[in-house]
Amino acid sequence: MAFKITDDCIACAACQSECPNEAISDGDEHSIIDADKCTECVGFFKTQQCASVCPVDACVPDPDHQETNEELLAKFARLHPGKQAK
Repeated sequence: MAFKITDDCIACAACQSECPNEAISDGDEHSIIDADKCTECVGFFKTQQCASVCPVDACVPDPDHQETNEELLAKFARLHPGKQAK
């Protein structure tokens, strides 16, 4: 499942540089996550980096974009051709 950023976001952008998929960008009022690029950090890390650095816990699982681990690994492979998942 992709992550999303809630309205609790304070637009500090701490999460943007931590995302290995460059899925996070500035939105109108706060940062947003592109669900097509979010792999929950599968392939890179064991935990979601955006959630680990967010000072207000605004990065949460997005129930509208549920994916299995296999689907997340396939997305990782599509986004990073030739790169091996960790």
